Amino acid sequence: GNGDTHPNGGASVPMLRLKSHDRLPAVGFGLWKTPRDVCADAVVAAISAGYRHLDCACDYGNEAQVGEGIRRAIDEGLVRREELWVTSKLWNTYHSAEHVEMACRKSLSDLQLDYVDLYLVHFPFATRYVPFEARYPPEWIYDPDAPVPQLELVPVPLHETWRAMEALVGKGLARNIGMCNVGCQTLRDMMTYAAIPPAVLQVELHVYNQQPNLLRFCRENGIVVTGFSPLGAPSYFELGMATQSESALDNAVIQRIADKHGKTPAQVLLAWGVQRGCAVIPKSTVEARIRENLNVCSFTLDEADLKDIADLDQGRRFNDPAEFAQGMGPLGTFLPIYD
Repeated sequence: GNGDTHPNGGASVPMLRLKSHDRLPAVGFGLWKTPRDVCADAVVAAISAGYRHLDCACDYGNEAQVGEGIRRAIDEGLVRREELWVTSKLWNTYHSAEHVEMACRKSLSDLQLDYVDLYLVHFPFATRYVPFEARYPPEWIYDPDAPVPQLELVPVPLHETWRAMEALVGKGLARNIGMCNVGCQTLRDMMTYAAIPPAVLQVELHVYNQQPNLLRFCRENGIVVTGFSPLGAPSYFELGMATQSESALDNAVIQRIADKHGKTPAQVLLAWGVQRGCAVIPKSTVEARIRENLNVCSFTLDEADLKDIADLDQGRRFNDPAEFAQGMGPLGTFLPIYD
């Protein structure tokens, strides 16, 4: 197929057109916290189910296994490279101009690819460089074996990192570049100096954190938005960053809308994201759910549904470094992004 329709009987997934005219499939397969031992199989299952968008990152620690899955899927004739959209992300330790390209090339080598479709700056802060041979992925703490392990920030301005990101496009290593985990003011500032403005913004987006102003700002500036954690809290239970009662999947309003349409709560949450013009990147290692999550474009939430869902917004962030970085190392670090 041409990557626009899917073999599992689901309606085709909409494509979001970027400034480069590349087209980002609105439903992607998220790989955060996908265990290495099941990762390659999950990628093959996802591609086989019809996913054409894979959301990866250095920090997820599984890009080599994702690369194995992609290679298997291509070798088995399930897909061609040019039909796949693969995103990766620059980790905090590699923000200096001299480290950006080698970090991208390391991800490409793990993914067994010549280029990524999108390379994102994972977080808007720079931490002290850790060489690949010392530790990869390096995570947050500079030296876990130090007497007092600590997250160590370094003063690298975003404009330095962004110039190096732009160079990746010139070299054909990344077709598009963008940002994660920033707000309007960071984007507004970047657009004053960027030769290549951010094509995509990836942020935490779900019914409890709807961010209408950010979405409008991005729409008006031609930035496509990808929402991570579209199902709300489930990814955060095991990390102790959310409680079961905060799961949007169990929300009575969402369950009622799901019943009304004959869909699952997960399908309603994903359809809502896609109907807002965003891309969504659910994760699962369960084959039935992998398929179910893709089949979210065959029904439409009506005005009443959208109004009821709008009322659920709480500005609740589960993935907030102001919170989680305080638990890193014995001293912790306070790293707020959002005021």
